[in-house]
Amino acid sequence: MLVILLVAAALVAVVVQTRRDTMADARHRTLAAAESFAHAPGLVSALNGPDPSATLQPLAEETRKAAGVDALIVYKLDGITLTHSDLSQLGKHVIGPYAQAAEGQAFTRTFNGALGPSVISAAPVKDASGQVVGIVSAPVTVESVQKTVNRQLPVFLVSAGAAVALAAVGAGLVSRRLSRQTHGLGPAEMTRMYEHHDAVLHAVREGVLITGADGRLLLANDEARRLLDLPADAEGRPVDSLGLDAGTAELLASDRIATDEVHLAADRLLSLNKRSTTPYGVHRTSVVTLRDTTELRTLSGRAEVARGRLRMLYDAGMRIGSTLDVPHTADELAQTAVPGFADVVTVELQDQVLRGEEPSGASTELRRTAVAGLAADHPLYPVGQLIHFVPGTPMATSVADGRSVLEPDLAGSPGWQGQDGARARKILDYGIHSLAVVPLQARGVVLGLVNFWRAGNSPPFDREDLSFAEELAGRAAVSIDNARRYTREHATAVTLQRSLMPRGVPAQESLEVAHRYLPAQAGVGGDWFDVIPLPGARVALVVGDVVGHGLHAAATMGRLRVAIHNFSTLDLPPDELVSHLDELVARIDAQDEEGEDAEGSTQPAITGATCLYVIYDAVRGRVTAATAGHPPPALVHPDGTVTFLRPTVSPPLGLGAGMPVETAEATLPEGSRLVLYTDGLLQNRTRDLDTALEALRQAVGGPDRRPEEVCAGVMESMLSTRPDDDVALLVAQTRLLAPERVAEWDVEPDPAAVGPVRNACARKLAEWGLDHISFGTELILSELITNAVRYGKVPIHVRLLLTETLVCEVSDGSSTAPHIRRAKDTDEGGRGLFLVARYAERWGTRYSTRGKTIWASQSLDSSGVPDDEALGDMFAGEWDDLEL
Repeated sequence: MLVILLVAAALVAVVVQTRRDTMADARHRTLAAAESFAHAPGLVSALNGPDPSATLQPLAEETRKAAGVDALIVYKLDGITLTHSDLSQLGKHVIGPYAQAAEGQAFTRTFNGALGPSVISAAPVKDASGQVVGIVSAPVTVESVQKTVNRQLPVFLVSAGAAVALAAVGAGLVSRRLSRQTHGLGPAEMTRMYEHHDAVLHAVREGVLITGADGRLLLANDEARRLLDLPADAEGRPVDSLGLDAGTAELLASDRIATDEVHLAADRLLSLNKRSTTPYGVHRTSVVTLRDTTELRTLSGRAEVARGRLRMLYDAGMRIGSTLDVPHTADELAQTAVPGFADVVTVELQDQVLRGEEPSGASTELRRTAVAGLAADHPLYPVGQLIHFVPGTPMATSVADGRSVLEPDLAGSPGWQGQDGARARKILDYGIHSLAVVPLQARGVVLGLVNFWRAGNSPPFDREDLSFAEELAGRAAVSIDNARRYTREHATAVTLQRSLMPRGVPAQESLEVAHRYLPAQAGVGGDWFDVIPLPGARVALVVGDVVGHGLHAAATMGRLRVAIHNFSTLDLPPDELVSHLDELVARIDAQDEEGEDAEGSTQPAITGATCLYVIYDAVRGRVTAATAGHPPPALVHPDGTVTFLRPTVSPPLGLGAGMPVETAEATLPEGSRLVLYTDGLLQNRTRDLDTALEALRQAVGGPDRRPEEVCAGVMESMLSTRPDDDVALLVAQTRLLAPERVAEWDVEPDPAAVGPVRNACARKLAEWGLDHISFGTELILSELITNAVRYGKVPIHVRLLLTETLVCEVSDGSSTAPHIRRAKDTDEGGRGLFLVARYAERWGTRYSTRGKTIWASQSLDSSGVPDDEALGDMFAGEWDDLEL
């Protein structure tokens, strides 16, 4: 707008000036034209001639055109026009201010004439005598002057427009550059920004310097002047002339980037940061910031110590208690504190804690459990030694009062030296000079102590160190108490499991047995095995697995094992026994879910327990197996080939839901091996079940291997490391009962057939050298055969087996079993089973698909056989009871 106003003013001024100059030029031209024509030779003669107009008009027109005036008028003193550019004016009387010209003086005037407003000049025409004889006037109309100005006006306007456009473009470019340099800020914002810049620059408590590429100081705020003690005229001077430290001056003058470099300025420690402004500006300058770190250095040191201790506490939380082993946890505590906090750490615990028991009181008799930070020739008590801390020592005081004790200077501590003066001197000579004793407390009970020692150039302990030691010991005490409680529970579970597991296999002739049991890494589990002798030269082999570990798994294993023993006394077939066991587990689970213990919690279910029950008959070499979710047994034939006896798969115990259990049978030659195992032997993350079974096939195969050799080979080849699950392995090599030790007879369903069979049995007993028990055996056989003939069904079969005992078996096709009872005085029978029970060590009944078998087992010696007098007393007492 300013440029436009200036251009407009200039244009007006030029127009006015041009008009003024044109008017002046018109006056000059008209006067010159009038005077020139007035002094032209022959003008006076033409005026005095007969026709002046005819003579002068052509000359006047030529002169007018040459002079550039609008008219050249000649008239005499009478005012009659002689020449004119407008011919209609010839001969007319001219009206105008010509009196001055008539008097002989030339003049120039502006007035309204015949041509309109005009600039007119008049000059007198004189004769030879100087007498005015006529007047010549030359007018120029104002309109002609204006036309001249108007012809120049477009040039003026174009020039003004060009000037305005040039000014606008220049102003736009300047404005754009200024806007770019000021980032779009207006004057008010720029003013406010610079005010804030100055306020912040000089009010901030951080020194700011700006240096140029030539090493001169361009700007320094008040804080920088104070920190560096700069002179008043520092700005603009080279930095190496400001009296600064050589290193500081070198940094300020160079192009080097710096981050938190510490420089000395007088008695101050300054932290310098230097950055280049090249990415942010066009000038190659650098900005340097300074902070006074003299006081912060001490604080940063303390903060670093605190940060290190927080990191140590975090590491302690991650490291201490990684295992549930009390000595190992104590060692982790000692290793964590060395060397970050103490030079030496010792841990002493009560023996009850090491055994997993609850400490009965604060005893000052502790066992050194862990040491860290000492060389082999250290003078402290060794690990494992039981230390009795005498009253007055820091250790005894800490245990008795349950508080920490600080001994910054051991050389001046008579209480500490009172424990063992000679050893105390050796410890001081070793370089140990400071001690912090912290009790290990959990749930208000002192478990032991942790002693932190410092030696050499390490500073003595102070109260802050003691607070950290208490925090560290408090965290470790919880882990030690957890390990103690786990030790107790583990010991309880191990004791329970050992009490429930078979301590050995019973003596019997049918099998040669070897076994292995390997607990898992997690501790006590629920795997078990059993060898249960059965009547009739038969043996039951059992393996089972309860999912989980700990007391519940061990207790469940015991419950299942007892149940199997109870069912085995009923001499049930494998499929019936497994079915009864499945029903029992389901019933136990239902009762546990419905009932609560004293603390209001329910017992976990037995779901997941598996069992394999195998009966081997040494008379026939027959193997019968039934399973509930358990891996199949391996059968190793005498030539070393291996097959798997695979009963129909049944769900684990408690999940059968009434489903039938089927058996698998096989006949084995003598010298074959039965291999029973739990799934812990097969589980491996690097192989599937089929691969594991194939590996087991390779491990148990081969001829002429004893069961012990097979057990050792399987454990070595199948388990390279401690398993994640329990492993139970049972290997049994079969034997057959010799045919000469088996006697069998078929009996006709006639009471008369009892005598011949009894006599044949007596002869067989004589052949076996068992005449001393022949009487009792004959009574047993007579009673059992008579019952079978009288109450049973055909076929009736009698068998004698000579094993460790003499077994008498009478089988028939009836499923009704006799029961021992007291006979009434009017009964003719009912007392035979008293004889059987009296003469036999054991007797019972087992059922088969063809009926039942009543068996009775007798000892091969006569110690248990009653004499006649005792037998009479027994019956007399029975009758006396009946009479009463």
